Amino acid sequence: MKQYKVGVIGCTGMVGQRFITLLENHPWFQLTAVAASARSAGKTYEEAASPRWAMDAPIPEEAKGLIILDAEADAAKLAEQVDFCFCAVDMKKEEIRALEEKYAKLECPIVSNNSANRWTDDVPMVVPEINAEHIRIIDAQRRRLGTKRGFVAVKSNCSLQSYVPALHPLLKYGLERALVCTYQAISGAGKTFQRWPEMVDNCIPYIGGEEEKSEQEPLKLWGHIDGGKIVKADAPLITAQCFRVACQDGHMAAVFMKFKDGCKPSIEQIKQDWASFRGPAQELELPSAPKQFLHYFEEPDRPQTRLDRNLEHGMAISLGRLREDTQYDYKFVGLSHNTLRGAAGGAVLLAELLCKEGYIQPR
Repeated sequence: MKQYKVGVIGCTGMVGQRFITLLENHPWFQLTAVAASARSAGKTYEEAASPRWAMDAPIPEEAKGLIILDAEADAAKLAEQVDFCFCAVDMKKEEIRALEEKYAKLECPIVSNNSANRWTDDVPMVVPEINAEHIRIIDAQRRRLGTKRGFVAVKSNCSLQSYVPALHPLLKYGLERALVCTYQAISGAGKTFQRWPEMVDNCIPYIGGEEEKSEQEPLKLWGHIDGGKIVKADAPLITAQCFRVACQDGHMAAVFMKFKDGCKPSIEQIKQDWASFRGPAQELELPSAPKQFLHYFEEPDRPQTRLDRNLEHGMAISLGRLREDTQYDYKFVGLSHNTLRGAAGGAVLLAELLCKEGYIQPR
């Protein structure tokens, strides 16, 4: 496979740190440049990141000596050094959209963890096992931007990974609606318990904007390309409630689902569909793809956050407690690692898909 020079924009934050660790020893990607805000620019990565390093693994040696560029002022310089960039910046949404489009117009493809471009009509929002075909919209985006190489692609909201992959193989049965309650770890807010002591022994029943994302983003994933834009699906309808809970990593979801009359599959059929589900990420044998995407646990007390969030290097989805419900047809529990599958790992997997399909090429 070809080798690619990679940059990380927003390198000092929690998701940026996760990108740095995932790029260490990656078979296709070589970390070449890093960028952050002006206050970190000019420092080595070790100098800027050490005081706030939140990963279990130490800072990779290849990253320590890299000089941080100013993500805005040094955009042209960064774009010249790399084949593409990951982006995980902490800015206002309109500023993020402008920054990501700036890099795209500099002919630097952007694979983004940010939410700012998720609803841009010609920006693909992709979970490689679910809607890999949406990357074809990049051709229309390039026409709009006037670019040959540059584009923006994004991954979906982190909490979606805990339930959308489980719902996806059941759409064929006429899934009409779902009720979802998510219980989201503090790393989803870029925090640790040391930096957020108020979360110790606590649960907050509100995460700004999260419920709207949980209800609407799956419909874009399940949508289709029409006339140079992605048109979202009409169903299934989702209603969500989202909680911040006292876990460091791992988003859990309690899911209730209703099928069209006469279309309800059996519990055994659902389990079989989950066990056999494979997507393009597995078919293409992408380096970060889990061998088994959906894992079902028969134990009544699984999945558990501490036990199961790192399944298949944090890239698999854990499911359990599938049973009949008194008001919906069925209910179950899902779990995903929010900074691996849900954030940086999902973006790395998307980048692998884009490289494999030829949308990102070495310069």
